[in-house]
Amino acid sequence: MNELQPVTPISVDNIKSKIHEIRGQKVMLDRDLAELYQVETKQLNRQVKRNIERFPEDFMFQLNDEESDFLRCQIGTSKNTNESNRGG
Repeated sequence: MNELQPVTPISVDNIKSKIHEIRGQKVMLDRDLAELYQVETKQLNRQVKRNIERFPEDFMFQLNDEESDFLRCQIGTSKNTNESNRGG
């Protein structure tokens, strides 16, 4: 069984820096949400998919290539095939 890890406070500025506007909506990338919840991105996505009925219909969407490139430039990340392109 997993032991609970101590929770490190997260600053409001840190959270705000992870919010992006895409398609006129404020979103966070799945990897950033996973970091906040201290889980792996694939684990977060798996749990959302398993419990999709608990989330609003527009909770998650896939970024298109243009949106992905824009965000990559905006937040300064390199293209990596392991990166996720999910906003939520």
